[in-house]
Amino acid sequence: MTIEEQIFERHTIDFSKLKPYGFKKSNNVYVFEKTIMNGAFKAIVLISKDGIKGDVYDIDTGDVYFAIRVDEMAIGYAGLVRTEYIDILKDICLKCTTSNVFLSRQTTRIASKLQQLYGDSPAFPWEKYPTFGVFKNPDSEKWYALVMSLEFEKLDKNKSGTVEVMNLKIDAKKIPELVEQNGIYPAYHMNKKYWITVVLNDSLDDETVLSLIAESHSFTLKKKKKTSAV
Repeated sequence: MTIEEQIFERHTIDFSKLKPYGFKKSNNVYVFEKTIMNGAFKAIVLISKDGIKGDVYDIDTGDVYFAIRVDEMAIGYAGLVRTEYIDILKDICLKCTTSNVFLSRQTTRIASKLQQLYGDSPAFPWEKYPTFGVFKNPDSEKWYALVMSLEFEKLDKNKSGTVEVMNLKIDAKKIPELVEQNGIYPAYHMNKKYWITVVLNDSLDDETVLSLIAESHSFTLKKKKKTSAV
C-alpha cells in the first residue's frame, strides 16, 4: 500500500473542496503543488476519480525523490522530506475528504440499507481490530453479519490487495452451491459448515448480498413459544 493509499484509506474525496484548497484542474485531474524543505523539493499531488497519486521532485535535478518510498531510507534527511510530504497529504485528507466507517463503497451502501431494514448499526467490539464491525439483532443479541477487511489472498491465492468482506450464516445445505459463485467463499475464521464469506467489492450486486443477509438475519429471530390448546 502506498503512502497516499494509507492516508486516504476510508476517506472519500469531496471534489467541491479541491479548488478552494488550491488544486488546479487539468483534463479531469486535480493538481496541487507545493515546495517543501525550504524550496529544495516540490510535492505534486494528483487527484481524479481513479484515486490519488503523488510524488516529490528534487527541484535542482527535476528527478523524482524515491527515497521517501523506501522505509530503510526514510531516516535522516530523507525522513524529513517524507514527513513534510506526509503532512501535506494529511492536511488535504483533513480538509478535502469525508471519512467512511467502512473501506468499500458497497459495504457503506449495505450498512445504510441494514439501518433502514432492521434499525441496526454496526458495533466495533475489538480494540485489536477496530475496523471489524458486527451487526446483531438487539432482541436476541445474536450476530447475523461480521464485516472484516483482509488480504484477498487469504480467500483466494490468485487475488491480491486488501478487500472488505462480510461473514453470513446460511442454511448448510445451500453452502456448497453458493461457494461456487464468484464473490462467495467458505467462511474465513468461522465454521464453514454454517457460514460463508461474501466479498464486498461489487462482485455481487447489492440485492444478492441483501438476500443472503436476510437469511442470516432470520437465524437470529427468537423462536415463538408454542401455546397449548385450551
